[in-house]
Amino acid sequence: MPAYVIGDVTINDPDGYAEYAKANTQTVPEFGGRFLVRGGEHEVAEGDWEPGRLVVIEFPSMQQLLAWWSSDRYQAAAEIRRANSTGSIVFVEGA
Repeated sequence: MPAYVIGDVTINDPDGYAEYAKANTQTVPEFGGRFLVRGGEHEVAEGDWEPGRLVVIEFPSMQQLLAWWSSDRYQAAAEIRRANSTGSIVFVEGA
């Protein structure tokens, strides 16, 4: 069953965040993942949620998603993300 990372990110330092994006782009495919959404235009249809940069990454399974998340390479990239942005991230299994 596929699993997804959904992130809502507010970028504080665009140059620093670009370094994270570069590093992260290299880690995702190593675990079978692929980007579905990566900061494109969005429109709020209902409610009061005002997302920043939206990101959706698909993995073949929750096991592979969690292996990616806990990998040394991603955690090194995540430190760059945390230094240059704030946000919320959730993991969800697909149908």
